[in-house]
Amino acid sequence: MTTLDQVESTHFDTVVIGFGKAGKTLAMGLANAGRSVALIEESPAMYGGTCINIGCVPTKTLLHDADLHSAVAPGSATGPDDYSSAMERKKALRKKMNAANLAMVEKPGAVVIDGRAEFVGERRIKVTAGTDELEVTGENVIINTGATPRVPTIDGLPENPVEDPRVLFSTELIDRDALPRRMAVLGAGFIGLELANMYAKFGSEVTVLNGKDRLVPHEDSEASEAIEEVLTQNGVRFLFGTSLTSVDAPQSTEAPLTLNLDVDGEAQALEVDALLISIGRVPRTEGLGLEAAGVETGPRGVVVDDFLRTSAKNVWAVGDVNGGPQFTFVSYDDHRIVKDQLLAGKGETGRSLANRGPVPNCTFLTPPFARVGLSEKDARQKAEAEGWDVAVARAKVADIAVMPRPKAVAEARGFLQVVVDRKTEQILGATLFCIDAQEVINTVTLAMKHQLPYTALRDAIYTHPSTTEGFNGLLQQI
Repeated sequence: MTTLDQVESTHFDTVVIGFGKAGKTLAMGLANAGRSVALIEESPAMYGGTCINIGCVPTKTLLHDADLHSAVAPGSATGPDDYSSAMERKKALRKKMNAANLAMVEKPGAVVIDGRAEFVGERRIKVTAGTDELEVTGENVIINTGATPRVPTIDGLPENPVEDPRVLFSTELIDRDALPRRMAVLGAGFIGLELANMYAKFGSEVTVLNGKDRLVPHEDSEASEAIEEVLTQNGVRFLFGTSLTSVDAPQSTEAPLTLNLDVDGEAQALEVDALLISIGRVPRTEGLGLEAAGVETGPRGVVVDDFLRTSAKNVWAVGDVNGGPQFTFVSYDDHRIVKDQLLAGKGETGRSLANRGPVPNCTFLTPPFARVGLSEKDARQKAEAEGWDVAVARAKVADIAVMPRPKAVAEARGFLQVVVDRKTEQILGATLFCIDAQEVINTVTLAMKHQLPYTALRDAIYTHPSTTEGFNGLLQQI
């Protein structure tokens, strides 16, 4: 890392704002190609970005330990001692990966500058660290500032709710040393569900407050019902049709919070030791001075075209800040799109959002829930316009005889579903709620990307026992 007074040159081929997945990977690639690069990061604690510090890696580290210690039977829990040891392992891994990411970027041609970045003109950026300031310029600028939690206004709590240590966003929760005995989760999106599942498995009494009448309403009803059933088995309690009207927060932060709820029109009170706010994340654009650079923003963040170019010349926006899917692997693909333009000279003939292809995703529950392409309901809604003859293969994990792995490891809950067009034999989408789903979904994605017929998955030879071999039996239904 470099402090402002240590910066030797203030003009670079490329300036990257933010140490996230896309930005850091671009910085490394450009430096390796002989370009001069400055990567500006406000917080040394975020070297490497959200994923390794406060997102994917820490949460999956904790979930692994929760699953490991509660593997005796579905619904069994661990406890404070197991949570403490998991936290220590998570902290050690984060520290190691944070330092490794800094070392990967700091190489000849690249400099990591600690400070807050703000545009003051066309590709002119003021960097502030304490009372010190420095202006740097770049032939190209990459905006990679990520996203931040959506902050609700809650009667009874400060404007910034996490000023009360009993109120937490995901970042604060997974840094909390003490396991909350009773926790409410405001919001039933996938981040909220992941954390609800994980903390229930550690032994917390977890209640999810959901304003809808079912979980993940954008998914097929079978998926919603299956997720609710499994998470309930894992120890999570759900309140549907629920809004949080106010909070009674005693001055002593050792005292519990009382959540005043409206549950389907009925007033209820819930006493908890911690409240997790998980109602989504919004692109982080405030304080960047984007108007000074001529960078247009919209409701979804920085406005970009299919090549991630902003409205300002030679300025790109990558990762969560550009309004795309907020996944680390999507950010990584963003870097490829920009790299094609900056290094390969492909211009508009290279990689783009338009030719990205199917993008999988996975919610790390126990077991994981993974998706790619269309759900059944979405496929049927589009069938007439697209000329599809939609067919669906669906089976509970426990009923797929050719797939013994789930039974062997005592996790045979969930289901597999594949949606296809009978006419072309093309795969339209898949929903996998099963052990190993985060891996198996990639096989389906690859088949879709290369337009393989569903029969290619049905007739393939897989290792045994594996979850992937479930396709041998499942796809016989079509």
